[in-house]
Amino acid sequence: MVNDCYYDEYDRKENLHFDSKVVHGALGCDPITGSVSFPIFQTATFRHRGFGVSTGFDYSRLQNPTRQELERTMAILEEGLEAFAFTSGQAANMGVFGLLAPGDHVLLSDDIYGGTYRICSDIFSRLGCEFTYLDMADLEALEAAIRPNTKMLFVETPTNPMMKVADLPKLSEVAKRHGLLFVVDNTFLSPYFQKPMTMGADIVVHSGTKYLCGHNDVIAGIVVVSTKELADHFRLQMKSRGNGLGPFDSWLVLRGLKTLSLRMERHDQNGKKVAERLKTHPRISKLNYAGVGGMISFEVDSVETVHRVLSGVKMVLFAESLGGTESLITYPLTQTHESTPADVREKLGINERFLRLSVGIEDPEDIIADLEQALA
Repeated sequence: MVNDCYYDEYDRKENLHFDSKVVHGALGCDPITGSVSFPIFQTATFRHRGFGVSTGFDYSRLQNPTRQELERTMAILEEGLEAFAFTSGQAANMGVFGLLAPGDHVLLSDDIYGGTYRICSDIFSRLGCEFTYLDMADLEALEAAIRPNTKMLFVETPTNPMMKVADLPKLSEVAKRHGLLFVVDNTFLSPYFQKPMTMGADIVVHSGTKYLCGHNDVIAGIVVVSTKELADHFRLQMKSRGNGLGPFDSWLVLRGLKTLSLRMERHDQNGKKVAERLKTHPRISKLNYAGVGGMISFEVDSVETVHRVLSGVKMVLFAESLGGTESLITYPLTQTHESTPADVREKLGINERFLRLSVGIEDPEDIIADLEQALA
């Protein structure tokens, strides 16, 4: 029989290197059976041994051992206090913006995922919150945009889809000086390449669907927090909204995390090779690449070329999403950023000739050859 604190007394493995942490997680093995693959606790509820006696688990909407293992693993990897696994990246962001009260003001990256923009404009704006979008590289403009009612600084880096990179330590200084919550979306780089909490972030958010899971087979969101007060907020959000990640999906993300280091290395190697070849292609007028990772975006010479590429790729798949083992090409204008206003898209460069590429882990020469035949 497990004692009441068994799942609360776990080794955070802080002395291990990152490559070992992703493999072994928080508890890693099941403490009851020794199962090397952490079990899927596919249950709605948990038996109590007696009145006032609990195993630490009551009801899977509140807590589940498989989800808890994922959450504790993500807290270790991002070097945060606690983590929370949600049913999607959008559900995770809903929890983040749930920290706001009517009248609060938020500063966000101007080039931001369309779904995040939609949450702000279609939901929280109607609740009385205010949002300003700006280039996070312009610290002078950032300072000038701060108001007495500004409560949060929300940053993507690299941004989706223009690959703008922000200076997180400098942004953290601004946030702390003005008493702002500093939130960083770390989806594109994962904690393998970037740990925002070590640079001053209060909250780190992920679409766990992407690099964390890495196999295009799960929808998930992760929030990592730095304080108990923030943890209490997200615990209440999950308890009240019922948007905690299910045990099977939690297990899939845990399985994906075991190869995170290996996959991110290959995404990065392939990304560099593909970017190097594409930047001189005669049909590509502009290419955006942050210099690290597997995300690339580019503008081609005509709409006809866009159609030819999206219809002509064979191994590379025309599909939404990113960060999986397969290379995916996406048309942001009508897919990932359809909720972003047309004038904002045009200003950023998300036009009808614009494509986004998630470079997978296939042989890089095959990726390049497929793109080149489609561009021909």
